[in-house]
Amino acid sequence: MLDLNDVALFVHVVRNGSFAEAARQLGMPSNTLSRRVQQLEAQLGTRLLQRSTRKLTLTHSGELFHERCSGAVEGLLDAGQQLMTGSQEPSGTVRVAAMADFFDFFPMEWVADFLAKHPQVRLDFVLSDARADLIAERIDIAFRGGVLQDSGYVGRQLLGAGNEGLVASSDYLNKRGVPATLQDLDNHDCVSFAHPSGLTTWRLMGPDGVEEDIQITSRFNGNTAQALRKATLAGLGIALLPPTITNLDLQAGRLVSVLPHYYRTGFGLHLLYPSRKHLPLAVSAFIELVMEKLKEQTFPANV
Repeated sequence: MLDLNDVALFVHVVRNGSFAEAARQLGMPSNTLSRRVQQLEAQLGTRLLQRSTRKLTLTHSGELFHERCSGAVEGLLDAGQQLMTGSQEPSGTVRVAAMADFFDFFPMEWVADFLAKHPQVRLDFVLSDARADLIAERIDIAFRGGVLQDSGYVGRQLLGAGNEGLVASSDYLNKRGVPATLQDLDNHDCVSFAHPSGLTTWRLMGPDGVEEDIQITSRFNGNTAQALRKATLAGLGIALLPPTITNLDLQAGRLVSVLPHYYRTGFGLHLLYPSRKHLPLAVSAFIELVMEKLKEQTFPANV
């Protein structure tokens, strides 16, 4: 029979990213903690962690085992803490991974209200357009755009896919002219996400329902949708952006739609977390906040 204490120790090591940090928090020698995890691996008959001087990496078996047991362990610890304190209030730290320009669309006032309502909760945001490794970076909740991969985690859709359209500033169009056909983009500067090859091709759906490829010249590249939006507002070229990024600018006349019958299907937005069961109250509370606030809101796709 597995020693559930060893399972809990394994989860704690993964949670902290190293034996040394986990041992420090637990108040036990690092070599003792390592030995207990080795005993667990021996019982399971498989290696769970690849050890190196720089970092720990979960093996495939380790990932599967962690996904199955981490929620239960965290839930038990959370339940025990609640019983000891006599409180049913959410508490502890929630680490959230999101795109770099997250707070351009998720008002900080929502965060302030949440923290005021739950004084024992701390929020730790990891903002990057790179996909976070939920295990290695100890992430509780991740916002993720695009097609959701089958990772063993729980995914909840926040927004469905929207159609991205071509936009430019009036100043740019006054100087360079308005393209009448897709091929006219050959004579225009564009604003785009950088491609490793140095060449960027937009695949757009046309008015006849047929997709067309157009290779564009981009004099400004960026790695966030907000950077591209600001470059487009500054008149640096034509951009292909989701409506949730450009709607307000279009309504205010700061941007103008270009070739409106051409579009690219965008990506939905999902909320990703380890398990439906045994979620810490603080994590559940934040998920509830997100679902409530974004139910009738718009949000940018993560391209």
